[in-house]
Order: sequence, then structure tokens, then C-alpha cells
Amino acid sequence: PKIIGALKDQADRLTLTSRAFHNDQMGPMLKLLCEVTGYTKALPMNTGAEAVETAIKAARKWGYKVKGVPEGKAEIVVCTDNFHGRTTTIVGFSTEAQYRDGFGPFTPGFRTVPFGVAQAVEDAIDDTTVAILLEPIQGEAGIIVPPADYLPLIRELCDRHNVLLIADEIQSGLGRTGTTLACDLVGVRPDLTLLGKALGGGIIPVSAVVGSRSILEVLHPGEHGSTFGGNPLASAVGLAVVKLLATGEFQERSRVLGAQLRERLDGMIGHGLVAVRSAGLWAGLDVDPQLATGRQVCEQMQANGALAKDTHGSTLRLAPPLVATPEEIDWLADQLEKSLSELQKA
Repeated sequence: PKIIGALKDQADRLTLTSRAFHNDQMGPMLKLLCEVTGYTKALPMNTGAEAVETAIKAARKWGYKVKGVPEGKAEIVVCTDNFHGRTTTIVGFSTEAQYRDGFGPFTPGFRTVPFGVAQAVEDAIDDTTVAILLEPIQGEAGIIVPPADYLPLIRELCDRHNVLLIADEIQSGLGRTGTTLACDLVGVRPDLTLLGKALGGGIIPVSAVVGSRSILEVLHPGEHGSTFGGNPLASAVGLAVVKLLATGEFQERSRVLGAQLRERLDGMIGHGLVAVRSAGLWAGLDVDPQLATGRQVCEQMQANGALAKDTHGSTLRLAPPLVATPEEIDWLADQLEKSLSELQKA
């Protein structure tokens, strides 16, 4: 209701101005977003893919102007099984054929290494490397949680080689994992963090890049922008969302309800599931391929009134809303358990 209320109030006042003009919603939203995430600068955009593209531009500009990489030679290290969006540049460094095929030629300047292997990142770094771009927990790949020492090792590598660490938290950020950011789980502070999806509260597209002034201020007025980025309507919604996150209530709800969900899911291993991965209210479930595909389980759950999304053949992803109640979490688990049982009897 608070988010919807902010949307309605702002819609009656002002929805869009040119970015050449200030509006009274963007500044407060960005200020509180920086306070909640612990950064000093934020640049608003609309979609997650735009936030990723913004970070790529900022990292390259930083590489040329600050690190001293020769013009046109900047390289960014990315990971296998990544999902950062669907622009032509981004799908060019995807390892998923469905996202790439038929859309080339692709933008150069990216090196791909296995996700979760710090040594592979170190081997890929050279004098032209300006950034490491990764998801702290891979979402589209099936909620893939890396080893606990992975992100701390990547942070140390970036510090040692003067390379930016860019964390794509468009899916994992803003309370989803039981912390404000997934990187908080292991005490790592990226140089740039990308936010979206939840920043709009499920109401309107809002995204942002948050980081330090020294990095984001390599972008000067006119070099990057967006017609709708930071518009008054989106900023009012984003401000309402960040105010809710500032209390810490929803991060704690995600942590507590996530533990409740995980306990129920672990009980289904050997009874239709073969593996479970989770962080807060975010879970990836591997279905026994002898039983059904992920799509078949999702369709059975839909018949029982619950919606889930499959990925990569035999995996389901669950991301219940952070406003869910304990009773609703149990209901969700009941529907999954019921669906697996029905498929076993079919």
C-alpha cells in the first residue's frame, strides 16, 4: 500500500521531466539508496540491462582515464552461465546459445571464465583488464551459490591488480537473500553494484548503478543519460521502496522465511528433488530428471494454484514476495510437495 500510495500521489503531481531539469523526487531517492547500500554515488536508469550497460561504459571510461589502458583495448572479465540482460552487447558474452544465436556480430572486449573459480579470474587478468562483472549468486542459471571464499578472493584480486569489481545484484539485491545485498553475506564491497527489479517494488521499472564518486564521476554530463531514468514517478516509487528497506524489516523477513522454506525444501530431497540451493527467499531446486522436467513440475504447480519458473531443463526457481507470511510459505511448499507426489503417481 505504501508503494502504491506513492505512485498515485506522484501521478497527480508530475510524471516526467527532461533530465536537463531537477525534480524533487530523484535526489531524495538516490540519497537514501546510497545510505542503505553504503555507497556515495548513484546513477538512475530504468531497466536492469540499462544498469549493466551503464556500468560497462563507466568501467571502460575509468580504465582509459584513470587506469591508463590504451584507448579501445579495455577488457572486462565475465562468467559462464551469466545472465545480465538481452542487449546485443550483453548477449554477446552470454554462454547460453538461445540468447546469442542469430544476433551477432557482437561487441568485443569481454573474456569469459568459469563461475565460482577465483584462479580462472586471476589467469584472465592482464594490463588491459578494467573490471570483473559477475552475479554474486547466479539467478537465471538456477540460484547458483559460489564457494564462500569466492567473492572475497575476487575482491582481493581486483585490489591487487587495480581492477573494478562490478556486482550485478539486479536479481539478488535489496533484501532477496536476507541481507540488503547478496555481497553482504560474505562481507564484500564491490566498486559498482547494479540494482533493478525490486527497486521498482513490482510497480514500475527502476534501476540504478551505485558506487563511489571517483568511479561514476568519470561520466560527464551529456556522455550518458536516459529520457526516463530518474523520472519523478519512478523516483517516488523507488523512494518508497528504499524507505521500506531502510528499516531492515524485509531483509529480516527474507532471512527468517527463507530458513523456513529451506527446511521444507530439504525434506523433499529424495522425494522428487535431488538438490536445493538457497539464500534468503530465493531457491533453486533440481528435479529428479527420472520424474519430470522443470517445466512439467511448474505446470503441475500451476494447476495447484502456485506459480514458479523453470530454467535449464530440470531446475525450478522460487522467489516468493518479501511480504509473504509464514502461512503462505508453508502453503507454497505444500503445493510443491503435492505436485511432486502427483507426478510420481502419474
